[in-house]
Amino acid sequence: MNKRLITGISIVIIIAVAIIAFKLGLKPETSSNLDDDAFEGAIVALNIDLKTTADKNQREMIDVLVNSGHADGTYSDLEIEYPVDESVFPPEMVAPAFLWKDPSGEADAWLIDVAFESESGRIYQLTDSKLLPPPKIDRDCISDSNELPVQNYAKNWTPDPSVWTAIKKNSLEKPAIVSIYGFNRNDPDKVLSSGQVRITTSRDPVGAPIFYRDVPLMPTEVEATGLNSLRGSTIQPLPKGALPLIAWRLRDISRPESRVVLKDMPSCANCHSFSSDGGKLGMDIDGSQDDKGAYAITSVSKNMVIDRTDLISWNFSSKEKPKGKKTIGFLSRISPDGKHVMSTVNESVFVVNYLNYEFLQVFYPTRGILAHYSQETGKFKFFPGADDPDYVHCDPVWTPDGKNIIFARAKAKNRYKEKQVRPEFANAPDETQIQYDLYRIPFNNGKGGIPEPVEGASNNGISNNFPKVSPDGRFIVFVKCRNGQLMRPDSRLWIVPIEGGEAREMTCNTTLMNSWHSFSPNSRWLVFSSKANTYYTQMFLTHIDENGNDSPPILIPNSTADNRAVNIPEFVNIRYDDMMTITVPAVSHHRYVLQASALVKNRRFDEAIEVLQKALKDEKEDMKFRSQIYSNLGGLVFRVEKNPEKALGLINESIRIDPEYSQAYFTRGIILESMGKDNDAIQTYKESLELDPQNFWAINRLAHAHLLSEDDQVRNTGEALRLAKQANELSSYREPALLEILAGAYSEKGDFTHAVDTANSALEIARNAGRNQQAARIVKEIELYRQKIPITSLDIPVP
Repeated sequence: MNKRLITGISIVIIIAVAIIAFKLGLKPETSSNLDDDAFEGAIVALNIDLKTTADKNQREMIDVLVNSGHADGTYSDLEIEYPVDESVFPPEMVAPAFLWKDPSGEADAWLIDVAFESESGRIYQLTDSKLLPPPKIDRDCISDSNELPVQNYAKNWTPDPSVWTAIKKNSLEKPAIVSIYGFNRNDPDKVLSSGQVRITTSRDPVGAPIFYRDVPLMPTEVEATGLNSLRGSTIQPLPKGALPLIAWRLRDISRPESRVVLKDMPSCANCHSFSSDGGKLGMDIDGSQDDKGAYAITSVSKNMVIDRTDLISWNFSSKEKPKGKKTIGFLSRISPDGKHVMSTVNESVFVVNYLNYEFLQVFYPTRGILAHYSQETGKFKFFPGADDPDYVHCDPVWTPDGKNIIFARAKAKNRYKEKQVRPEFANAPDETQIQYDLYRIPFNNGKGGIPEPVEGASNNGISNNFPKVSPDGRFIVFVKCRNGQLMRPDSRLWIVPIEGGEAREMTCNTTLMNSWHSFSPNSRWLVFSSKANTYYTQMFLTHIDENGNDSPPILIPNSTADNRAVNIPEFVNIRYDDMMTITVPAVSHHRYVLQASALVKNRRFDEAIEVLQKALKDEKEDMKFRSQIYSNLGGLVFRVEKNPEKALGLINESIRIDPEYSQAYFTRGIILESMGKDNDAIQTYKESLELDPQNFWAINRLAHAHLLSEDDQVRNTGEALRLAKQANELSSYREPALLEILAGAYSEKGDFTHAVDTANSALEIARNAGRNQQAARIVKEIELYRQKIPITSLDIPVP
């Protein structure tokens, strides 16, 4: 604490100390020698409903320290790192760990002094401040791309439950002043350091548990094999085989730890939201054929079951929908009454993944319109007023009465620009630049209306995004950042009246990333995520009063292992025991694909084929899943058994079952190309692209066929170059296999300068990824290009 503040209240405290000493009947002594355990946890309570546990010697030492601490102001400033000054705690909150740094260098013990403005009571406690316990580590979440959290060596004190209860009871609305005095146990009559914070307990309870996702941070570069034959490699935030490591937890802040309610999911699931009464849950869940537009709507109960009948898909058929356009249903949000869902569809997303767990993904839409789904009618409709393709519309949330939608909007643009340099870190200037504004539009029973900008959260030259409306309908809390949205290092929380007006930056903001926020049902608390303390994202709370003023952030401790991250925290208006388990038989069939993928990775191909054959035997109802399995089997048979005719039979069965499964056409094209049927392969690649225009691997194979075909009628260098450029634009010029084809196309056109430059880019990426065989091949290609020899002269395999 600042010395001047101590001096300013010293007269009052000296008088108080004299009274305390008189009541204790103690006489200060000048020195006392103590063994290590003579005082740990010793408590003196005055005019407080708390038991004194200190013996006579301990009481005497406390009295000596109190007198010494206020009689001499020459000690060092002790820095209390947590909680910060003027923090506000919920009445049901578990005890926090007080953390501090002591600069004195000599202190090995500390006196905790808790005074109350509202009462004359006092609590003293002695502590030797043992180091914090070592980090809790989930061994399954350790990888080459992350680091274990560093031990925090700050001094610490966590009040035991009785002490914390007494502090909360006596600090309702008027602060408790917590002072910490450092001393050396061999010379306890001299205070060496001192610091102070003021904390308050709110009368407003949080009143509801928090539902959140608990995830590993394990970015990895995956080279696709077997089940995704010849698709190359990519960086993934989490390898597919690690999906079951994701868990969903429910946290009651009055309890020391959370409860896992959902785990071992074999497919990706993500954003979730609840109806106002907590009765309905909506959640993104990947469906069959990796349909990332699948979405679950189900009733909340103690033991919830999400079945296939609970799934819808934002990839609905519509004459107004671009042919072959796939959607993920970006940031879907269920309505307050649980009868509707609003989502972004037809989106284009700028996404870059990094092999750096600190900020492993950049992810935000640059195109997209709003659509809504009605549970009553079972129909999807684009949302008038937020369906203009010249703009991107995203982050829709409902006002509590369900009458309006607040959403983010920006001028639409392509997610990547021509020959865009791949950003090397989050918030790099090479990202596609986009800034959103918040808008309000009437729901009007799905008929929409005219969107109007929210004053204070629009037209300010910065990105305004991810709004949340308080359940009392008075405020919008949203994120401001320089560019894009979600998981931004510079994201800050701002609050503005619901009708718009002057926005205010919130007090609760931490130093690094503030987002994924959610209001408690009573509107008095906001939970949000931050990386301020560790790159493994943590969960924080802030109190918001009736005027929209908020308090400093307080950590919700023990939310997961220290090497796992908390994201998407969402209050749910239920009691803690109303949700115990969630099971998802809707995606249980995905386990076959996960198991087969793991076997392929370990080159146990025959066993992988057996697993897929078992999937066909066990899963007879889901036709899309059966189509996917036939396609995967065809790819494996082609690769392992070298039997293209048999593989084609399996692929053709996949297409017969589901003529709209683009991956089956893609694999079929590869097989046909290997058989020298280039014309048929090209036609099949085109059919794949009609169904999935964003599949840059299919575009690349089409370029490959035009570039290297031995059929003069098929070979077309100009078309190969055009397609190769298109594939690389879609992949942000970061896939070596695609860059190789582009370099080859340049060489065939006689542009050896661009061929060498492009191949060098491929070489750098391949080497950084540790793909030595591919790198060696590219070196040979570069040597030929420098000699002005085109790719057709190579006698080595070409991707």
